[in-house]
Amino acid sequence: MNTLNAASLVNLLGFTVGIALYALLLAMIVRHRRAARAGSVNTLLLTTSILGLIWNVGELCVFVWKDFGANDFPPALVALSYSALGFLPSVVVHSAQNEEKKARWLTVAAYGLSIFAAILHFQTLIFQNSAPSDAALRVLTFGSLALVAGLLIFNFRQTVEKKTIWASALLVFAVSALHLSGDREENSWLVELVAHQSSLPLALAILYQNYRFAFADLFLKRAFSLILLAAVAFGLYVFVAAPLLHYHETHDRNDVNAVSILLTLWIATALVYPSLHRFAIWFVDKIVLKRGDYEKLQIEIGREIESIESIENILGEICRKLSAVLTAKNAVWIEENQLGAERKFAAVSYTPDSATVFVATAEAPFYRINLSDFAGGRRLLSDEVKMLEAAALLTARRIDVLRVSHERCDQEFREQEFAKLASQAQLSALRAQINPHFLFNALTTIGYLIQTSPDKAFATLMHLTKLLRGVLRASGEFCTLGEELKLIENYLDIEKARFEEKLSIEIEIPKELEKIPVPALILQPLVENAIKHGVSENKNGGTVKIAARLENQNGAVFLKMSVFDSGAGKPSEKSVYSNGVGLKNIRERLQSYYGKKASLKIETDAGKGTRAEIEMPVKTETVRV
Repeated sequence: MNTLNAASLVNLLGFTVGIALYALLLAMIVRHRRAARAGSVNTLLLTTSILGLIWNVGELCVFVWKDFGANDFPPALVALSYSALGFLPSVVVHSAQNEEKKARWLTVAAYGLSIFAAILHFQTLIFQNSAPSDAALRVLTFGSLALVAGLLIFNFRQTVEKKTIWASALLVFAVSALHLSGDREENSWLVELVAHQSSLPLALAILYQNYRFAFADLFLKRAFSLILLAAVAFGLYVFVAAPLLHYHETHDRNDVNAVSILLTLWIATALVYPSLHRFAIWFVDKIVLKRGDYEKLQIEIGREIESIESIENILGEICRKLSAVLTAKNAVWIEENQLGAERKFAAVSYTPDSATVFVATAEAPFYRINLSDFAGGRRLLSDEVKMLEAAALLTARRIDVLRVSHERCDQEFREQEFAKLASQAQLSALRAQINPHFLFNALTTIGYLIQTSPDKAFATLMHLTKLLRGVLRASGEFCTLGEELKLIENYLDIEKARFEEKLSIEIEIPKELEKIPVPALILQPLVENAIKHGVSENKNGGTVKIAARLENQNGAVFLKMSVFDSGAGKPSEKSVYSNGVGLKNIRERLQSYYGKKASLKIETDAGKGTRAEIEMPVKTETVRV
């Protein structure tokens, strides 16, 4: 394939691709206008699409006319297409100046330059009946260079990335205009690519400036895919089909073989297109638009808010994440107490300049996240809308979990308070439950001793007074084991006055254990039961033995307290040992304080006595084992 044929092929493919891309852009502008339901149109994008279509359609017609037209192509249409091409640099300058508050005169100068070049084209048409005007193309060449210099001077605050894009596009156009102002005969395919297809980089520069995110998921990816496909088709034809067809011409001509070569390459092009499209998506997302990995972002959001226990902090973190990834300068959240009708259908609503993410929790209050002031005229894409919907769902579910958790904690706290109150009520009832029978017997004993031994009666009355004072004054749920023993000793002194030598007491509790905190009145009911149901039912009396010791169990320290009586040793089924109020009280209090770690066991051996043993955990810092 010779150089002339390759250049012609580049022009044919370039103008065809240009028409397809600019038509796609125009269709998407119209579609976006209808979807927005506001009637607004991006003027720069609309202007770009119309100018690009006029240029590419005009040049394609000129290209085809050379082969099929008997006469020259109408010069008026040529003047129109070249004038359209001359306005594209002005649109680039306009888009580059959108973010600048000053130096707007540079945009005016650019449009003035394009208008002057268009006047020169039509002046040549009127007076010389030809087009385009070489003078107009030279004006555009030097004018584009001057515009590049002006933009560099007055847009010095812009990033190097933006400067590189519009400067490169204008320089390409300057080279193209310079080539077109001279010999317009087809040369090498590379020269024709730069000279006749400068409208494509100009359009991409316009899209990238202030509207870089407007149609990225629909236009840029498809446009890049189409350009890649055209490049692959061109390469296959130039480097594969043309040499094979040239070699085929030296043999007997067989059209079937020639067609089969073209069909094979056509099928190969179709097969490689999915890979080209995937590459185009990756290139636009990662290189051109520099979009984040939204799937990874969702995972990060879910992981980070999982460790946050405050609803306010969760919403603050979501605002920070979304504003960073979407380059929004403003991100705030607002609480809403009512669910509007529009929230039932869309979690994300957006306008060209803002977006609202509604966090629909299970119950009020609900929340609304407002994002606004996107950098670079950014617009939300479909993938970004889906990401926002997923983020809203993750946030709502986490807030629901926190609310349920907080309600559960509040419920558990209330239950604990109720249990505490119930335990206190039980303790108060137990304090008030000084056995009327015991009081009656104690008073009877005191009355008897008053007649027989007034001194002993007085001492017994003092013990009863101390016992009652100790029971009634104690208000805490816990006391030390030593304080519990003093209460029990006062009680036993009164009982010894009743039973005299029939009751013997043994206490085996080491001094170092007396500082251990225990539930108040935890042993007194056991001692009372031992005397009432053990010693009093034995005509010979008996012994009450109170003991305590520490044991290590799997690294934990337990206190074991026991009350033994050598009385009857055969309690009936209705005995207090099996269903007494005092024992039930002890079990419930142990369960409330220690759960399953504490227990009360009653062991009865007929003829030997009964042992009641309490086992409960103690803190290691309170004792030395």
